[in-house]
Amino acid sequence: MTIDYINDSELLKALAHPVRLRMVEGLLNHECNVSKIVKVLNLPQSTISQHLGILKNRGVVTIRKEGVKTCYRVTNARVAQLVKILGK
Repeated sequence: MTIDYINDSELLKALAHPVRLRMVEGLLNHECNVSKIVKVLNLPQSTISQHLGILKNRGVVTIRKEGVKTCYRVTNARVAQLVKILGK
């Protein structure tokens, strides 16, 4: 695997916040909407939405619309590998 220094550094910046890292860890195992994430992390909805926006813009999470709900999940294989390494 080769390193794409620019894109990989942007990916690492997105994961560098403790709240975002925790969100990514949870979204690797479960697809969730914002209200579920708010309940689990006990943070304001605006804060969660801001973090999800950063993760989405960096390609860490993808969205799926379910009626009026937006569901988030991690589909980025590099992110999954990084979180797995951090968990060791």
